[in-house]
Amino acid sequence: MLAWRHIDTVLLDMDGTLIDLHFDNHFWQQLVPARWGAARGLDLEEARAALDPVFAAVAGTLDWYCLDYWRDTLGLDILGLKQEIAEKIRWRPDARPFLEALRLSGRRCYLFTNAHPDSLALKLKRTGLDRYLDGLYSTHGFGVSKEDQGCWQALRQTLAFDPARTLFVDDSPRILAAAGEFGIGHRLGILNPDSQRPRQVMADVPGICDYGCLIPALLANPVRADR
Repeated sequence: MLAWRHIDTVLLDMDGTLIDLHFDNHFWQQLVPARWGAARGLDLEEARAALDPVFAAVAGTLDWYCLDYWRDTLGLDILGLKQEIAEKIRWRPDARPFLEALRLSGRRCYLFTNAHPDSLALKLKRTGLDRYLDGLYSTHGFGVSKEDQGCWQALRQTLAFDPARTLFVDDSPRILAAAGEFGIGHRLGILNPDSQRPRQVMADVPGICDYGCLIPALLANPVRADR
């Protein structure tokens, strides 16, 4: 599926890619509408209907991922609500063996996430996933989301990597398309980002449900020391 001999660097999304997306889906589709609606005398379905256009208006922009934006827009303590259900933050069960195999193979591995720094810090505290990585990059440091080509250009100016020899893994078709437009040579989609929802379909990139299928070929093709 992947030509590992042509891959030196791996960029990984976080939510849905390394961490079960159930936490975020529950947070935004259950907890936030329930708390916002309760303050306005709305039941869950009424609150969802009212919030849908508010969410849609900023989908794919950095505001969508910004806890400060939603705190000000909704009048909720967004970080505090996340902390209330922090026990739902869980690894994908196949993620750590894959990260360990990447390290054994000699490849550089970086987190590249749209998550707000406060959300990222909470998830690092719960999982310790930073121990498996060579570096972490939140798009909030670049001022634009991964959906925007400017974000990829900013990453390239910050991190020395060859796009043609880089693998990017994400659960968002839109973001994977942006990576392809930038020139990322190898892309992989996650078909089951939320363990409690049906699989999604990706038409334009190869997709997997379990990193285990990649590990034998990954370990059989380590990065040469002279590369």
